[in-house]
Order: sequence, then C-alpha cells, then structure tokens
Amino acid sequence: MVMGSASVADAAAAVTTYPVAPDVRLNVHSGPGTNYGITRTLPVGTRVPIFCQTPGTTVSGYYGTSNIWDNIDNGEFVSDAYVHTGSDGYVTDRCA
Repeated sequence: MVMGSASVADAAAAVTTYPVAPDVRLNVHSGPGTNYGITRTLPVGTRVPIFCQTPGTTVSGYYGTSNIWDNIDNGEFVSDAYVHTGSDGYVTDRCA
C-alpha cells in the first residue's frame, strides 16, 4: 500500500465548491472588483472553489449586496453576491 498517494487524493477531494447563482454566466475578474479586467466568464451551472476572500467593490447580485470577493483560482475573483455560500459574511480565510 502506498501511503502518499491517498493523502493527495484526500486533499483534492476536500476542496469545497459553491454553486454560482442559477441562470447566471458570471464574469471572473483579475482582482477583487469590477474595475479589474474580465479574464473569463463562467457558464451557467458552475460550482467554484473559494481559496480565500477579500473586500473589494460593492456589488448587488442574486444573493444580495456584498463587498466580499471570492478568490477561485490564482489571480481570479468573483463577487460573493453571486455565489451561494450560505452566509452573508466570510466563509474562509481572508486573502493575504
């Protein structure tokens, strides 16, 4: 039995993803705000990981108004107002 490979698989499986608001094609920005460039657009029905969260531009979206931005990949952020986290506040660590 190889001990190391199971821990890598377990770590990958442990990443929590959250659903983007229904029927929304969500813009991904290069920073935590609408003033940052759009790097891509997520298709309807996407789930996203949240690696950290940070304050930024206030956005009114499907899940209310929020200034929280979710880091979903290296240099990629989406407004938390469009992600169903089950909370109006931070659900993970703040970005460094």
